[in-house]
Amino acid sequence: MAIIANISLDRLRAGKTSIGFGVSHLRTVAAPMLAKAAGYDWLFIDMEHGAFSVHEATQLCLASLSTGVSPIVRVCTGAFDEGTRALDNGAQGLVIPHIDTAAQAKQVADAFRYPPRGTRSWGGGIAQFGFLPPPVAQAQEQINSETMIVVMIETAEAVANADAIAATPGIDCLLIGTSDLSADL
Repeated sequence: MAIIANISLDRLRAGKTSIGFGVSHLRTVAAPMLAKAAGYDWLFIDMEHGAFSVHEATQLCLASLSTGVSPIVRVCTGAFDEGTRALDNGAQGLVIPHIDTAAQAKQVADAFRYPPRGTRSWGGGIAQFGFLPPPVAQAQEQINSETMIVVMIETAEAVANADAIAATPGIDCLLIGTSDLSADL
């Protein structure tokens, strides 16, 4: 089976705007359908400040895949275990908060990319292939290409390092955390 395209990442790569629909308490699997009906490209599933378990985030990710709305999960800082489980179970991208340096960005990129681009572990059947992936090396290459890794800029230190963070291989996008950045400044 072909990999399910990450529509949001495709739009960004084409220089287009990609608009997300954020959920932090809305747990219904209808959320991706509502996002699609309202014209959104991605579903922002907030595990940092929202009340989602990995199981609930997974259900939203799986429901999103068939709608053409890219499921993107924000995990807590340093929660590599939550991030890899979200990716293994349907997330097409992650948002990682509180990244202040290029070294931190590299650690994030390495954790969420398969070899040779990173150190992510292979867990088997992958939802992004409808649980019918091609051979492992091919699947990993395609998943690396379709996974969006976003890091959040939320401090004056991160702003000063934004160019180096953005230049880190494996980081696709920077997201300004307006509340925490405002508090830090």
